[in-house]
Amino acid sequence: MKQSEKRNLTMVMDLYELTMANGYFNSGDKESRVAFDVFYRKNPDKGGFAIFAGLEQIIEYIESLRFEEEDIAYLRSLNIFTDDFLAYLKNFTFRGDIYAFPEGTIMYPNEPIITVVAPLIDAQLVETAILALVNHQSLVATKTRRIVRAAAGKAVSDFGARRAHNMDAAVYGARAAYIGGAVGTATVLAGQMFDIPVSGTMAHSWIMYYQDEFEAFKTYAENYPDSTTLLVDTYDTLNSGIPNAIRTAKEVLEPMGKRLKGVRIDSGDLAYLSNKVREMLDEAGLEDCKIIVSNSLDEHTIRSLNNQKAKIDSYGVGERLITGASSEFSGDKISLLGAVYKIAAVEENGEFKPRIKISGNVEKITNPGLKKVYRIYDENGKAIADLLAKAEEDIDLTKDFRFVNPEMPWKNQYFTNCTAKNLQQKIFENGKLVYKIPSIHEIRDYVRQQLETEIWEEEQRFHNPHKHFMDMTPDYYEMKMNLLYDLRE
Repeated sequence: MKQSEKRNLTMVMDLYELTMANGYFNSGDKESRVAFDVFYRKNPDKGGFAIFAGLEQIIEYIESLRFEEEDIAYLRSLNIFTDDFLAYLKNFTFRGDIYAFPEGTIMYPNEPIITVVAPLIDAQLVETAILALVNHQSLVATKTRRIVRAAAGKAVSDFGARRAHNMDAAVYGARAAYIGGAVGTATVLAGQMFDIPVSGTMAHSWIMYYQDEFEAFKTYAENYPDSTTLLVDTYDTLNSGIPNAIRTAKEVLEPMGKRLKGVRIDSGDLAYLSNKVREMLDEAGLEDCKIIVSNSLDEHTIRSLNNQKAKIDSYGVGERLITGASSEFSGDKISLLGAVYKIAAVEENGEFKPRIKISGNVEKITNPGLKKVYRIYDENGKAIADLLAKAEEDIDLTKDFRFVNPEMPWKNQYFTNCTAKNLQQKIFENGKLVYKIPSIHEIRDYVRQQLETEIWEEEQRFHNPHKHFMDMTPDYYEMKMNLLYDLRE
């Protein structure tokens, strides 16, 4: 199949999703209902939180879930599926319920950010795509937020398309970066698809094509007099690039009644050069000309530049944003979110019975059963914890509410003068979308609002952030412990 031909994203699944589904079908279990939770175990870069992104693409995937004739033919060629199962797939559509955090929600390890309640085959087949979408966009959105925080109010733009893992990663990574706080992207398709502001000027090749640097600047300014930003480090930033940029401003733009909008530096000592460039521009009466820098930036480089009082107005960040790359300072070897998809309950005689995965690694023991996730706020509106409760429990915070910290279950602890918000919302009901999808701008604003008003500054530190508590109601904790007790060897 050629790349230009239409792809059916339904087929983006691990083979074992289909072999399990085939086995369930042949065993007569296709209508059994189950619940799966999506959660992750560790924040990227040893941070204090992550940002949930990718829900809109999950919705698109679920709504278009179907197997085409060529898909069935390919699956038949593998010689591992029964004819009855393949006939079943011809008319397959998703029939279940999906609950999820609103996109852009600040999230923490081991809480169900998505819950799929559906017939067994339906729930199994969507695993791979859901995880791929959550893991990628949530990672990039979280990394971008770290970079934006380091920039301390200065603009951050996504310059990463050419360093992304592939073209889809470039486009959807740009979407995630905008959700995380980037002001725009250089990726044109992302701008077109998602209504993200786009920006971009020239590469070094533009400068090198012409006989001299001034000719290159002059030609560009004549073509784009209202938005001239010049790349000044092709030959010599201070002795050539800036003098020629100033000459362009004076001899080309000002006679047209225009101003030089900006200069970009893409190499060298960015702190030293930006200070010198600022002096030269100001002396030439170009105080309003902005200085943009790029070149392998991340949150730590940007924070260092700010600490050095570099005269930088905005940052173009590429590979370390679009790939979500772990910083050398984090100690992590690779960049990932690591979301997983685990069965939490199985319907038996009309009632969902909890299931739990146990492991020699304590962090891999799952939180069982159908459940609710509440965010608990103090009287000042600050989020002090998240709380897991059984699905049928009512949480009454009009009086002191006892909870269990699973890391210190022996302590009697209470929420006092607090309020709670149920984080999961119903997205699909019986396969039908029942959720109003917000715009990307609303999602971006939601991220900013949470971090500015709800999430503690201590959780937003880069190093040794405060741990957000994941508590449980006493009934939920008791249910989990009973399951572990019953399954002991």
